[in-house]
Amino acid sequence: MADLITSTGNPVVKRMRQLSERKHRRREGAFVVEGVQPVWQAVEAGAGIEVLVVAPELLRYEPALRMVREREERGVRVVRVGAGLFTRLSERDGPSGLAAIVRGRLRELDEITVRPDSRMVVLYEVANPGNLGTIVRTADATDTAAVILIGRATDPFDPAAVKASMGALFNVPVAHAATADEFFSWAADRGVTVATTSAAAESNFWTIGYPTPLAILLGAEGPGLPPEVLERGDIRLHIPMVGTAESLNLAVSAGVLLYEAWRGAGGPQGAPAGGPRG
Repeated sequence: MADLITSTGNPVVKRMRQLSERKHRRREGAFVVEGVQPVWQAVEAGAGIEVLVVAPELLRYEPALRMVREREERGVRVVRVGAGLFTRLSERDGPSGLAAIVRGRLRELDEITVRPDSRMVVLYEVANPGNLGTIVRTADATDTAAVILIGRATDPFDPAAVKASMGALFNVPVAHAATADEFFSWAADRGVTVATTSAAAESNFWTIGYPTPLAILLGAEGPGLPPEVLERGDIRLHIPMVGTAESLNLAVSAGVLLYEAWRGAGGPQGAPAGGPRG
């Protein structure tokens, strides 16, 4: 086995640190994934793995060690670092000892395939990367075809978003539209019904139908959807609430609506999880 890297001056270590910043991720089209399950999902999804970073003193899970050896035998670069250095690089408490630098970018709207039964979740100027990652994870769990970001949105490759997605980022396409106009034009061209959401909307989400192809559009944490965007929805719906809270967390709201839309489509029988996505 090669000597363990312990220096912060090592090029791979420096690159991992640089990729903690959005400007470097955007410029280089790469980001860091950490943890056994997320890295494994990246490998299984055929993501562009630049390098696997392993701390042998920390990574004790034999199936993961075997996966690393198999990838290395197939030509994937593997860098082994000391436990102390990996811990300093880690975004997690109690790091597992496995990370990867992965190539990735936001998709264009035209790269999203819309099928007659497609369901998508659309987020207007979402700001919290943890919420975004959680929504990507829920989208994967509900056989949602894509996550679409509108306007000035947080980065799905932010470490907090990658962590919260738990590897689902490699199964669910994430696309970006610069403006609401761009999104609505794209949706109209493809016959996509857009359901906009607001506490002030007239329809209860339990009582409406969910025609497909469907896009569920939610606003940013706090301000929600601007009135002019809300009014453009083919369906305008709200989630009923009691108690003193004015609103639900964005990721919770998205989860409620995605599961209801999935149920309306027949659930696991009507939309088998793990099917092909655009």
